[in-house]
Amino acid sequence: MPAATVVAAACVAAFVFYATTRRPAIQAEPGPSPPPIRTVVLITIDTLRADRVGAYGWAAARTPAMDALAARGARFTRAFATAPITLPSHASLLTGLYPPGHGSRHNGMRVSGGPATLATVLREQGWATGAFVGAFPLDRRFGLDRGFERYSDRMPRGADGRLLNERPGRAVVDEALAWIGGIGDQPALLWVHLFEPHAPYEPDPARGPDGRVVPALVRYDDEVARADHETGRLLAGLGERAAAALVIVAGDHGEAFGEHGEIAHSVFLYDTTLRVPLIVAGPGFGAGAPDADVSLVDVLPTVVAALGLPPRDVDGVSLLPLVNGHTLPPRDLYAETFAPLFDFGWSSLRSVRSGPWKYIAAPGPELYNVAADVAESENTILRDGPRARDLAARVAKYSGPEPTAEAGPAAPVDAESRGRLGALGYVASSPSGVPGSRPDPKDRRELAARMAQVVTGELEGAALRAALEAIVAEDPRNGQAQMRLGYALLDNGDLRRAEQHFRAALAVSMRTADVHLGLAMCFVSAGRPGEAASALMEARRIEPGNPVVEANLGSLALDAGDMAKAVELLGAALLIDPDLHQARFNLARALARQGRRGEALKEAETLLQRLPSQAPQRAEVQRLVDALR
Repeated sequence: MPAATVVAAACVAAFVFYATTRRPAIQAEPGPSPPPIRTVVLITIDTLRADRVGAYGWAAARTPAMDALAARGARFTRAFATAPITLPSHASLLTGLYPPGHGSRHNGMRVSGGPATLATVLREQGWATGAFVGAFPLDRRFGLDRGFERYSDRMPRGADGRLLNERPGRAVVDEALAWIGGIGDQPALLWVHLFEPHAPYEPDPARGPDGRVVPALVRYDDEVARADHETGRLLAGLGERAAAALVIVAGDHGEAFGEHGEIAHSVFLYDTTLRVPLIVAGPGFGAGAPDADVSLVDVLPTVVAALGLPPRDVDGVSLLPLVNGHTLPPRDLYAETFAPLFDFGWSSLRSVRSGPWKYIAAPGPELYNVAADVAESENTILRDGPRARDLAARVAKYSGPEPTAEAGPAAPVDAESRGRLGALGYVASSPSGVPGSRPDPKDRRELAARMAQVVTGELEGAALRAALEAIVAEDPRNGQAQMRLGYALLDNGDLRRAEQHFRAALAVSMRTADVHLGLAMCFVSAGRPGEAASALMEARRIEPGNPVVEANLGSLALDAGDMAKAVELLGAALLIDPDLHQARFNLARALARQGRRGEALKEAETLLQRLPSQAPQRAEVQRLVDALR
């Protein structure tokens, strides 16, 4: 175990014995003993900047639920993520370990099975444990389901049949409330993850049809307001549990809107994307604003201490001393991002925050006095060499060596995950070259910003195509951009050029079913069914059991007049995913052509029941139902 981990664990074990400097107690007057905690509610809000929450000073915020929670609990003013990336950050929060300790260095890299999680700790105590997540990066396949009796992570499908990467917060909260309301009075850990306000930022519906043209930051605030609304709805739904509930609200990372040349998050380690809100309220947590530097790794040991359980051997420390008016011993806070490495083949970035100083390890290292230079605008590396060398050594102690091209992720990312994470801009390539030869992300910030604009969904139509063409012109080995440009051209009816870019994606080893599905769509539209079938068979080889691939093979069989094969393939697709609406429509057509009108009518009526009331396909399905009756 690293020395820093030993020290941190010792701090957890001995916090009541500190010879501390006293500050005014957060609760000036002693009150009655708080009730024992019977419910722990953990709410993580994806991509939430601290400075867009009312309790953190944003005057125009629409965050009454979080503000009210902060007014009665502890609002940590300087809380930081361990990575500006969803999966590693959540893994640190749930395990109390920095990414090197839990093994997830990027989205798609599974959390190792060794460390305890908050869920496994409380499950051992006989607690009910439920998790309800709003986005694919936290899918159970990545390891955060350990310890949860219920782990709800099923994402819906879009109109084109492809699995979406997120679901609305209202759906997540509906499921969470149904679960917590159905377990009786058993002590419970409830984790709810809201993907709002992650890009693409949807405007407040009250803005009308032109809402998408308002600035991104305004729409971001709209999504923050929606996340806050769902937070309030969840807390209001706790009922009798509320009085003895420990509630934690945290962002997993922030979001950049041009600061340091960054758009979105994941590439850099500036506080724009590392600083997050962290609010803890409940028995024993009176109103106050501790101003120490804290980390999301501190959440697990804080909950464990609040419940009176034995301390765990983790990198974080309990924050109860801060809540009780004490200070914490000096310590380092570590953070990293391996997104530049695994997304673009650039150098990773790693950092240590120590007192007023923050060091970022990069090919061009950076040193900031963040106490005096909050915006991290003045790199003092050239005039403070000894301090930089000391902090560089600490970074290496925490992080270990950067992976080589041969090492890659600790566990391979499966093809489906790689494709779906690619839709969020992750896992576009593998590390290449040796660490010392990789570009500094600072020298590629314009390219990274253009790619971020693409993956956030902020660009559409001609603007999207132009941005992607610029990216592939500068970086032709960017398989993610090549594939996205293929789909953008396909949507525009430019089949010839779309095919070229799908083939370019394959040439740089972009091995996902999505590339071959794109090629198949090109071939079908061009009247080349044989080549479409070959592309789909290759997609099946890469991702066996992908229902969209099976459904497309079934559609080809239907077009070719092979009804028996069409029924077999379309039925198989629906067994995997009953919500694949186009497959059910085509199955009804195939059954009708076989003369099995009763079965066809049943499938068509089932589809009509499953379609949303406003779905544009309802009219066509209704016509089919009427024809079959």
